[in-house]
Amino acid sequence: MSAAGGGRSSAAPLVVVAAGGTGGHLFPAEALTVALGKRGVVVDLATDERATRYGGNFPARATHVIPSATFRGRDPFSVASTTWMLGKGVLAGLGLLRELRPAAVIGFGGYPTLPPVSAAWLRRIPTLVHEQNAVLGRANKLLAKRVGTIATSFPGVLDHDARFSAKAVHTGNPVRPMVVEAAATPFPDTAQAFRILAFGGSQGARIMADIVPPAIELVPMAVRARLHVTQQARDEDLERVRAAYARLGVAAEVEPFFSDLPRRMAASHLVVSRSGASTVAELAAIGRPAILVPLPHALDQDQKANADRLQRAHGAIMYDQSRFTPERLAGEIAGFAAEPGKLAAMARAARGQGILDAADRLADLVVKVAGIKVSTPA
Repeated sequence: MSAAGGGRSSAAPLVVVAAGGTGGHLFPAEALTVALGKRGVVVDLATDERATRYGGNFPARATHVIPSATFRGRDPFSVASTTWMLGKGVLAGLGLLRELRPAAVIGFGGYPTLPPVSAAWLRRIPTLVHEQNAVLGRANKLLAKRVGTIATSFPGVLDHDARFSAKAVHTGNPVRPMVVEAAATPFPDTAQAFRILAFGGSQGARIMADIVPPAIELVPMAVRARLHVTQQARDEDLERVRAAYARLGVAAEVEPFFSDLPRRMAASHLVVSRSGASTVAELAAIGRPAILVPLPHALDQDQKANADRLQRAHGAIMYDQSRFTPERLAGEIAGFAAEPGKLAAMARAARGQGILDAADRLADLVVKVAGIKVSTPA
């Protein structure tokens, strides 16, 4: 990762995108970066050290690692330590923005956005935050009073809050170009194979390793013979998951990470996953039915809110983790195999919730907030 600086070397307008170092924050930030690039806007990324796991693939001119921390406890030492680190990050952000002189700073949530967006507010630089989830996250709540605009992935997220509703603009959740490409794939024919994709993200792959293979063992043999499973599993779970499918004679591909997950999603008849914001946005954009199992211990219950939106649209089925058992999952798979038309109907319903041009909508909003003139996107 680069800590590049050197001031403004281009006449093109510059926007700083601030995002926590996880896929849920970085993926929509990446989509916005691509959309702004088509408008002749240069983008720098401000993030934390976790983003290094994504390599150098983020399409920014430069990446700046800003000191940050998350409030993980209420004891005085923990609060003081986190506050000190965030303060250190704000000072670093002030120095960076003084050097870069961006037209706007855009936050995508996560505590690493607090220092650069707060620094932008102190320097009176136009600001905007984007909320990926169906509820406002903690970092964005802290920034909501200061920023000028709040973009949302779901409609009505802030309708109940008079303090912030006037700032809210529904743009949808930007999806990466590979997702837009995958969205052009028609729903696959169910006459031959029944393809299931299972993944859980960094915090949720263990539950998939514990539940999905035993569920596959419980489905009727005639259904099992048609199954093709693609599953993400943690390194420590790989061998037992692979061994389970080999014992059952089920065609399966099990890996710790799939770089082409949107393509695999498009090739699937059913997705079984957590319900992070990017996952739900990609399911809706591509239009695939899902069984969603929200991460149970999130303070904001954001994954449950996300899954509920897709379930109410009839594009997904949501199970609380306590009810996500091999028996229930096997029953759902067998039911879909008996009535494949339900899968196609859910796919259409999910697709009806997708916003493929969310990145362009957000890019246009950023340009407006920043007050910059841009070229017409290609």
